[in-house]
Amino acid sequence: MKYRVRHVTEYMYSEAVTTSHHELHLLPRATPGQTVADESLTISPDPALRRDRLDWFGNPATHLAIHSRHTRLAVTSTFVVDVDRAPVPDDAGTWEAARDWVRGAADAEARETLDMALPSARAVPSAAARAFAEPSFAPGRPLAEAARDLMHRIHTEFTYDPVATDVATSVDEVLRGRRGVCQDFAHVQLACLRAFGLAARYVSGYLVTHHAPDEKTLIGADASHAWVSVRLPGGAWLDLDPTNDVVPTDRHIAIAVGRDFGDVTPMRGVLLGGGRHELIVGVDVSPVEG
Repeated sequence: MKYRVRHVTEYMYSEAVTTSHHELHLLPRATPGQTVADESLTISPDPALRRDRLDWFGNPATHLAIHSRHTRLAVTSTFVVDVDRAPVPDDAGTWEAARDWVRGAADAEARETLDMALPSARAVPSAAARAFAEPSFAPGRPLAEAARDLMHRIHTEFTYDPVATDVATSVDEVLRGRRGVCQDFAHVQLACLRAFGLAARYVSGYLVTHHAPDEKTLIGADASHAWVSVRLPGGAWLDLDPTNDVVPTDRHIAIAVGRDFGDVTPMRGVLLGGGRHELIVGVDVSPVEG
């Protein structure tokens, strides 16, 4: 499937901002199952400095420095993406084998992947996370099967509630309350997987609303979304969407991967002035014919 995506972020300030610096993750990464074309990023007011680069995790990132006085900042990203996800190869490798590969760090890939098995600020592998995950990780169970079971249990036992949490809510708080949004459910699954020594990464992106009449409507569609990806013993990464209890398909558009949301925040920054602010975010995802 091919889609055109338009993501608008607009800040309106009660007082003038005299200078600001921002870090953006708004343009998508190319992957084996996703190709990107016609990407653009427009900023108003014009930045004094713009630097496009790849971040530590290989994601497109943009740094902006704006030195002109302004009471409104608007950033619009647009791109066309072709999503053709190949089925993940059958992998009967156990979760212990995946854990031991990361622990051994015997090759360059394992050493690079180790980042995704360690605690991160928003996905701490706590005792509560391990206890919740324990029923899914019987000794010798294939990792793909265990991770899908964990995804299903999060989906079944937690309630999607957009007012129950905020960006500062911890994994243990979500585990106690059993409520949250896609970001929370992704962090819970990450913490659970890492509690067993497994490499798992946070994936930010979008979901597509347009679907066939007989398809299930997914939660979080046409807005920023989050899911996880776990490294299987055979080397493939298995994507899992605990919010919807699905393995992502061509309706999931990936933007960036990291240890947790903090690594791939769509837009963050520091500024001088501004007073109070209002934030408006709009996302439109539409299919491209042909």
